[in-house]
Amino acid sequence: MGKKKKRAAQEEASDQPPQDGRLKRKQYEAKLNELHMELVKMQYWIKAAGKKLVVLFEGRDAAGKGGAVKCVAEPLNPRGCRIVALGKPSDTETTHWYFQRYVAHLPAAGEIVLFDRSWYNRAGVEHVMGFCTQEEYIEFLRSCPEFERMVIRSGIILLKYWFSVSDEEQERRFHDRAGNPARRWKLSEMDIQSREKWVEFSKAKDEMFQHTDIKQAPWYDVEADDKRRARLNCIAHILSMVPYEDATPPPLKLPPRRPADDGYVRPPKSDQNMVLDVAL
Repeated sequence: MGKKKKRAAQEEASDQPPQDGRLKRKQYEAKLNELHMELVKMQYWIKAAGKKLVVLFEGRDAAGKGGAVKCVAEPLNPRGCRIVALGKPSDTETTHWYFQRYVAHLPAAGEIVLFDRSWYNRAGVEHVMGFCTQEEYIEFLRSCPEFERMVIRSGIILLKYWFSVSDEEQERRFHDRAGNPARRWKLSEMDIQSREKWVEFSKAKDEMFQHTDIKQAPWYDVEADDKRRARLNCIAHILSMVPYEDATPPPLKLPPRRPADDGYVRPPKSDQNMVLDVAL
């Protein structure tokens, strides 16, 4: 049994919180179910009211941004909620106005867009790793607040979350990913290179906050050493920032199913290419 499964089994067998103070699985799942139901209500309201919601998830490598994004999106209708995680810009995109490729992903009426990293790449990895010029970096810090004010004036609700993780926890997660073949893909070459620039990334984050933590679109810091608590806290905060009402439609009344009265008989399964059951 792996360490994580063993720890989870110990949690389930005990009524006491884990020794490291992290949230127990049963507590987490009970609260998550409650919050997921509220997220569904929020999405119904956003669609009914024609609202637009953008949520940015930023933070340190291995801080749990991706897991939080998936957790928010999990109960929602994917037709009205999109996750945007853009990769490296193409040669053509590098000649665009910097915000141009992000604008293309902003929501229409009734939609929710979750950015797993966002236009703040310029203030972080691009600046620290030298992928943009000093002039481009300075221009970003100057123009980003104005861009976000324009986004908000257009009617979009904009929420920005920074996931903070301690040095010790980040290091533990890096080693966990490096040693686990199923999770190793989460460590990119850029993640490995950036380990040598921890101080530079810290300074870049401080500078970014100084210029972009504006009244209209403030940054909200999420303590993420405990991933479960971080996800619950983030979802609860999103719900508190959106003035939604319960717009859940009434229960559906299904018409009775019409019986097959024309003698139709399904073909036998032996005539079909069935997927084998591999469950133990």
